[in-house]
Amino acid sequence: MPRIPDERPLSPQPGIIDELRRRLPTASVLSTPAELAPYECDGLTAFRQRPMVVVLPETVEQVQTVLRLCHAARVPVVARGAGTGLSGGALPLEDGVLLSLARFNRILHIDPDNGTARVQPGVRNLAITEAAAAHGLYYAPDPSSQIACSIGGNVAENSGGVHCLKYGLTVHNILRLTLIGIDGELFEVGAEALDSPGLDLLALMTGSEGMLAVIVEITVKLLPRPERAQGLLAAFDSVERAGAAVARLIASGITPAGLEMMDNPAIRAAEAFVHAGYPEDAAAVLICELDGFNAEVSFEVMRVRELLLDAGATEVRTARDDAERLNFWKGRKAAFPAVGRLSPDYYCMDGTIPRRELATVLKRIEALSERYGLRVANVFHAGDGNLHPLILYDANVPGELDKAEDFGGDILELCVQVGGTVTGEHGVGVEKLNQMCVQFDSDELTQMHAVKAAFDPHGLLNPGKAVPTLHRCAEFGAMHVHHGELKFPELPRF
Repeated sequence: MPRIPDERPLSPQPGIIDELRRRLPTASVLSTPAELAPYECDGLTAFRQRPMVVVLPETVEQVQTVLRLCHAARVPVVARGAGTGLSGGALPLEDGVLLSLARFNRILHIDPDNGTARVQPGVRNLAITEAAAAHGLYYAPDPSSQIACSIGGNVAENSGGVHCLKYGLTVHNILRLTLIGIDGELFEVGAEALDSPGLDLLALMTGSEGMLAVIVEITVKLLPRPERAQGLLAAFDSVERAGAAVARLIASGITPAGLEMMDNPAIRAAEAFVHAGYPEDAAAVLICELDGFNAEVSFEVMRVRELLLDAGATEVRTARDDAERLNFWKGRKAAFPAVGRLSPDYYCMDGTIPRRELATVLKRIEALSERYGLRVANVFHAGDGNLHPLILYDANVPGELDKAEDFGGDILELCVQVGGTVTGEHGVGVEKLNQMCVQFDSDELTQMHAVKAAFDPHGLLNPGKAVPTLHRCAEFGAMHVHHGELKFPELPRF
């Protein structure tokens, strides 16, 4: 059965639906069971809950109207983009309004001279690059779901992608946000200048998972297309050697545009799905892309090839042309749906570790896989240590979803144990609340709740997500006590 979070008591306000219908166009308010069904979950489909009502505003003023009504009636609001998130961040509430930004899908202005674009939050990630291509520009962050995910959701989760190693996460590629607070007030953070006065509220809002305000406009950075991009694919006979090669490559001083790893189950799944020509007998492959000026790339390709062979690669292929380079990425970009062909269900995790710990953590994930009796396919951003283990299970088998969740929790706690963090780009949502209790102590969580209260004193924006209550952590901690000791007592609590 799908999970329904029980973090907060219900306070139904059915009268709000009639009020919304009076203030908004009829087609903008959905409330029948059939209309609500598509909104009951995001990409984390194990958690489902139909909202009380869905609204699809088309203007900033309509968003302000919705928020003012909800603020006055103390009705919770969950903002939703494309619904591709993987942590339950857009999971609706039975007594709340689901605020969809799907109709905010316009690119408002492209400024090629300054390398910026002003866009609405419902614009697809890839659509920005497609619109900027005529000016020789592109938007760098490229999540695997970029064909469908919205830029507003990218900001809410601080998404990355295969090129985040060199070009950074969403937070490094936006300049300004226009937002609306729960009281309906419109405000801006950031600036189109290199810096803005005051506290860095732009960084605070990026990755805040819809808990502080609703995004209605984003100014993104656009970069010039590099003169040349060259891809390499290296095969290894062990995951440990591939992990060590990553550390060695980064230590050389070369920063690839992208550096991704796939283990054998992921390789086989991707090859069967898209026929990219991957070596199916390899224990792991690294996909490396170098970009920049032609002479620079020529030098780096030769150097990286030597480094990979010296690190134990059994084969290194250099893309002969752009079509072959894109073919290297084709399987990696399609890895998630490809793995979906291996099992009725899979649970996609998201944690980050220091690169030096890649080999150790992958070996321990393999041991956990044997302990839980569940297979794992590993696909991840090796260059920055952002792991995406895909735990395969069958929800039709009683207890398997519980096992998959426990397995995933152990992986996230392992990430913290080696000096990493419980999320890299998918956010916390409802999925990682318990592991937040492992990473942060009560004083730190109290400060996070204080920041939330400063923007949303009644806790109406996306309640029950991202930051666990101290009560929840106390209960979770009680399950982790061993002989009077907290689990992982040696860990710094950041």
